[in-house]
Amino acid sequence: MTSTTAHVRRTPPGPPRRATLGLLRQLAGDRLTLMTSAAERYGDAVRMAIGPKTLYFFNHPEHAKHVLADNAADYHKGIGLVHARRAIGDGLLTSEGELWRKQRKATQPAFQHKRIARQAGAVAESAGRLVDRLRAGIGGPPVNLTEEVTGLTLDVLGRTLLSEDLSRFEHIGRSFEAVQDQAMFEMVTMSAVPMWVPLPHQLRFRKARRELRRVVDELAARRVEHGGADGDDVLSRVLASVAEERDGAVGDRRLHDELVTLMLAGHETTASTLGWAFHLLDRHPEVRERVRAEARAVLGDRAPVFEDLHALRYTAMVVDEVVRLYPPVWILPRAAQADDEVGGWFVPAGADVLICPYTLHRHPAFWDRPDRFDPERFGPAATHDRPRYAYLPFGAGPRFCVGNHLGVMEAVFTLAMITRELDLRSVPGRPVVPEPMLSLRIRGGLSVTVHPVG
Repeated sequence: MTSTTAHVRRTPPGPPRRATLGLLRQLAGDRLTLMTSAAERYGDAVRMAIGPKTLYFFNHPEHAKHVLADNAADYHKGIGLVHARRAIGDGLLTSEGELWRKQRKATQPAFQHKRIARQAGAVAESAGRLVDRLRAGIGGPPVNLTEEVTGLTLDVLGRTLLSEDLSRFEHIGRSFEAVQDQAMFEMVTMSAVPMWVPLPHQLRFRKARRELRRVVDELAARRVEHGGADGDDVLSRVLASVAEERDGAVGDRRLHDELVTLMLAGHETTASTLGWAFHLLDRHPEVRERVRAEARAVLGDRAPVFEDLHALRYTAMVVDEVVRLYPPVWILPRAAQADDEVGGWFVPAGADVLICPYTLHRHPAFWDRPDRFDPERFGPAATHDRPRYAYLPFGAGPRFCVGNHLGVMEAVFTLAMITRELDLRSVPGRPVVPEPMLSLRIRGGLSVTVHPVG
């Protein structure tokens, strides 16, 4: 924390209070425009009064470094994520303090480099099955690629983190979608609507919550009865951690909150990245051809292995650029626990603070022609002078995404294996619009037709 005195306290500029109604409408329906227009009009520090809340939006790498890393202890999870607890509980995404440290300690070993390297075969096998499904659709009607890559990422998550086949849970993908919709509703309404109100999406959420509880109970019961995974996967580690709770009800709640959060975050972010990747490759055929040439040169006809990640360098650059333009975690809300100063601007205790990777990744001071898709930004020569905190696709500081290496491997392998032999073309006339939910997904999904490559 930085001490400030009354005579030096500077308040960031921002829209007048009479603009509250318009800001509320944008918060509900056009959140990306809200953040983008605020940065364009007022600069790197903006103060926005929205209803009962005053939001402090900071959009500079040094601001992000201070809030997320240097002074992270004084910034807890903020607006939106706090309210999302009603939907997703207290897992790694929303928990704080000792509970968060306990959860992180339990799960982090499952994401160690050596263990992730051993999962490369499972990732490649799941991606191969997706290639087979898509190949069967050549010449057929449009395919909902969002559903297909969601199925892939759930399959990978089940096999690599839970040592389980999740395909037997037929409606799990839709259940997670209902949970994410409810979490965003809680964010926008600040949990002002009781959950018993029979709104259609709340009814879907209540059904989804029951389904996910059943899934967690079945996974836990199977592991307790049959064992497996040598105790090193996420499921085993969470079970061991919650068994230490003296209160059985507390342990049961932790089990459900932690596994639902890990499964939601563990598949949704990578599925979002893959959807945007194939959309951008369709829009930029010259990039797609380079990905295809690299895949054929490195892999030939075989499936990738972990060591191929280093050789699939251009494909990895494409993934880096995709998550720059469309970061799956598009907003990082925090709540100041004490008076502070960020970039010379006073932030009072209790204030809601926003760091927005979506706008930071398009900041014209740090990115040349920031709205252009250009994987060469991530070539060795291009990244030398870029500020570390100008690029935050996985967050930063102690709450840096624990699953980033698995997600990147999954995205690189899948892009290479599909592009090697197929063209996925967006259906004309169907707009591709970002939808900023818990992740930055494509509204309504991405419809594509599948075409062979000679």
